[in-house]
Amino acid sequence: MSMKTNYDAGQLKLAVLVDADNTQAPITEGLLAEVAKYGVASVKRIYGDWTTNNLKHWKERLLEYAIQPIQQFSYTTGKNATDSAMIIDAMDLLYTEKLDGFCIVSSDSDFTRLAARMREAGKLVLGFGERKTPKPFVAACDKFIYTEILREPVEEETLSKDEPKRKPAVTQDLKIDKKLRALLIAAVEDSADESGWAYLGPVGQYVANRQPDFDPRNYGFRKLADLIKSCGWFDVEERASPTDTGKQIYIRKRQGR
Repeated sequence: MSMKTNYDAGQLKLAVLVDADNTQAPITEGLLAEVAKYGVASVKRIYGDWTTNNLKHWKERLLEYAIQPIQQFSYTTGKNATDSAMIIDAMDLLYTEKLDGFCIVSSDSDFTRLAARMREAGKLVLGFGERKTPKPFVAACDKFIYTEILREPVEEETLSKDEPKRKPAVTQDLKIDKKLRALLIAAVEDSADESGWAYLGPVGQYVANRQPDFDPRNYGFRKLADLIKSCGWFDVEERASPTDTGKQIYIRKRQGR
C-alpha cells in the first residue's frame, strides 16, 4: 500500500465529503485541521436531510467553516439515500475537477468500494470515522483517522463537580499490546542499517503503509517519537542533522526484548 510522497508541499487539492448521518459536529475544527496537514480543502460538502431536526447540531458549523450542505431526502425508510448522493458526487468530482485526493468522512462500510475506486484512479484517500468503522473501509483508504481524537475538548465549566474530565482515547497499556509491538519491531527491522539503527522517518512510513488506521494519538501520544520513547522496546538516539540545526531520531530494537 503506497502513500503519495508530496504531503509536505501542503498544496494538494482535496475534496472533503461528510456523511452527516454518521458524523458528529464537534469534530469539525479538528477534522479540517487534520485535512490541512495534507493539502487544501478545495471542496467541502456535507450530505443529509436538512429538513429534519436530526442535523440541527450541524447548522451553525456550516456557516462558520464554509461547508456546503447538500440536501438529500430520505425517500424510503431503511435506505440510506445520503450514501448514494455522496458516492455520485464523488464520482462526478473525480471526472470533472482536478483534485489530488478525497477525504471521506463516515463510519459506514458503504464507502469501501468508493475509496478503492479513488485509489485506483491515483487519488489520495483519507478516511475519517469512529472506531466502530468496519475494517474493510479502513483498509481501503491510504490513511484512516479515528474521529474520537478530533473531538473538541469539553470545557471545564460545563462539567458538573462529580463528572470527571474526558481523558485522551488510549487503547490499552502499551506494554501488553502485542500487535503494536510486532508492527513497530517489523518497521524498525525493515528500515534499519547494518548496525540495527533505523531513522524514524522510514519507520513511520512503513507503519503507515502497513496499517492505515495507525496514529500515535490513538495511544495518547502526539507524535510517533513520543510513543517510541515511552513503550520501552527500543533504544533511542538523537543525532545532529547534517542539513540543519535540528535533531534526527534513530531507534534500534532493545537487546533482550
